[in-house]
Amino acid sequence: MLVNLYAVRVVLGVLGADDFGIFNVVGGIVVLFTFLNFAMTSATQRFLNFALGRNDMEQAKDVYSVSLVIHLLIAVLVVVLAQTVGLWFFHTWLNIPPERQAAAFVVYQFSVATTVIGILQVPYRATIMAHEKMTFFATLSIVEAVLKLGIVFLLPVILFDHLKIYVFLIFVTRIVILLIHKIYCNTTFETARFRYCKDRQLFRQLMGFSGWSVFGGVASLSRDHGTNILLNIFHGVTVNAAMGVATQVNSAVFQFVGNFQMAFNPQITKLYSAKDYDSFMRLVFRAAKASFCLLFFFALPLSVNADFILRLWLNNVPEYSVVFVQLILLFSLLEAIVAPLGMSVQATGDIKKYQLIISCFIFANMPLSLLFLWMGFNPVWVLVIRVGIRVISFIWQVFFFLGEKIKLPVLGFLREVIIPVSVTALASVIMVVFLRNFFYSDWNKLIISSVVSTISIGLLTYWVVINKEERALLRNWINSKRNGKKID
Repeated sequence: MLVNLYAVRVVLGVLGADDFGIFNVVGGIVVLFTFLNFAMTSATQRFLNFALGRNDMEQAKDVYSVSLVIHLLIAVLVVVLAQTVGLWFFHTWLNIPPERQAAAFVVYQFSVATTVIGILQVPYRATIMAHEKMTFFATLSIVEAVLKLGIVFLLPVILFDHLKIYVFLIFVTRIVILLIHKIYCNTTFETARFRYCKDRQLFRQLMGFSGWSVFGGVASLSRDHGTNILLNIFHGVTVNAAMGVATQVNSAVFQFVGNFQMAFNPQITKLYSAKDYDSFMRLVFRAAKASFCLLFFFALPLSVNADFILRLWLNNVPEYSVVFVQLILLFSLLEAIVAPLGMSVQATGDIKKYQLIISCFIFANMPLSLLFLWMGFNPVWVLVIRVGIRVISFIWQVFFFLGEKIKLPVLGFLREVIIPVSVTALASVIMVVFLRNFFYSDWNKLIISSVVSTISIGLLTYWVVINKEERALLRNWINSKRNGKKID
């Protein structure tokens, strides 16, 4: 997180707001063509987890081999779309200063190449996650952070066009990470051996599962990157720079929760495949609570001090950055608590109705954002709409779908998850906002709000969010660390 945040500061300072905005919006065009990859990522992980949950190694080998072929085909399709439809959109619709058109074209081509590398990496990453090799994943994350840090230190001393050099170095980094993934998987897991698979039924199952996930992938990409393109069309690259800053802050903070969720995702699917439904539901509840609280630890002090932190962090803070950061963190808090519910549906394998309705909610972001921007509303409304739609879709998931789909005990979920985390969030916000008003210095406000939020969230999480059984587990774990013993 620290490397990512420092990198944004240096990159924004070296590139400037306009070039930083170009990097974000141009890269977003390419990402729009990865909707099939988004779907296949979910399918690959689900089928690998399901096979390993049943200890069916032959099936796991077939899933790995078929997914390699499918992702290669997806990579080819992305290149074709990017060099035809994507280039047409790039030259026709993007609002880019004329003097930076050539540099933007270089960014576009390297973004295509980097995206292809990311697509080819999916089967290896899914294999590592399915085998729950979190130590390797953590080590590789550190390696990637060090490589990014090297780019940050190198960028200011390069005499060539900084934007072109930056995208090239990002591309080289992704190649290195792909090679490390491939070498580790091929030498560690017997399931990660490509072999010709004649099981056409498996191919159809993977494509069928991913087919419904395509709706969710297209919808999410249209919300995240399509609205960014709308901001570019109506307000130019400076607003894209502000959105880029907010997105980078959110990505750095959400990394904690994202890594945590990578750890529980395989277990949710494996428990469902083993038909251990009590443990399955208990893990979904715990994952939802832990995801929210973990993110809230960072989101609260960052949100209330966003103006000072951004001024301290960046030499040049793009307009709208502060409110963008606050709203996107609020959206991520909702996503954190909903993610385990979505994964529980993925575990069942029957996602048709879920993906269709959720995708309709997500798709609504584009026309509503377009309408509000066309009517002259402030760019902030793009994220206000995003948060509002997420609240509505969350209500549908809990009250009208999951009770029937996975037998989610709705009242139990409200009592054990929603009410405790809401009380914790509301009480912590009130305490932090109230106490920081007694101080005038920005530094004092930052320090007192960070201390108060940490203490209040910690205590309220222990006494309000986690239940009696979970408190006992936590105490046993702490005692085991004190005594140097290992417990299950």
